[in-house]
Amino acid sequence: MTEKTRRSALDKFDKYNVNDRITADTVRLVGDGVEPRVIPKSEALRLAREKDLDLVEISPNQDPPVVKIIDYSKFKFEQMKKAKEAKKKQKVIHVKEIKMRPNIDMHDFDHKVKHAREFLDNGDKVKFTLMFRGREMAHPELGFEVMQKIKERLETFVQIEKEPSQEGRNITMIVTAKLGSGKSK
Repeated sequence: MTEKTRRSALDKFDKYNVNDRITADTVRLVGDGVEPRVIPKSEALRLAREKDLDLVEISPNQDPPVVKIIDYSKFKFEQMKKAKEAKKKQKVIHVKEIKMRPNIDMHDFDHKVKHAREFLDNGDKVKFTLMFRGREMAHPELGFEVMQKIKERLETFVQIEKEPSQEGRNITMIVTAKLGSGKSK
């Protein structure tokens, strides 16, 4: 992590007013070992300095603003750690597309279904696209039959998110893994 990136990451959590940057004259002091009470800012600053800690404005929109006596650098570190952990827990779902033609051979069909199953096991959505060319457009029912075979083959593992529908020269269907089946990342 470069110095500039590190600084910008810390600046994100620098939104709190600390010590002399607190503008209110009276504040509501809360925190460890302190009875919640309204006191002048100068007294709150004095209490914080006696403990070698910082006075941090936690909730500036309250009247009077809520402040807490804490170690600000440790507080910033904890906030950054929580944000990093939350980002790590976010799950990105990718949509994998499998393309085929209406006159697909059985072995190729099995292979495509096997790949779809692998994608679903990885937690991805799968979009099946059946492409028509030339005179194949005269028989769209063949494409819907192929989509029906896919649904039958995967029915125990998938939930249909978008039923097969024709869009121009293509028939598309989107499936996701059923809850409880497949691996989660």
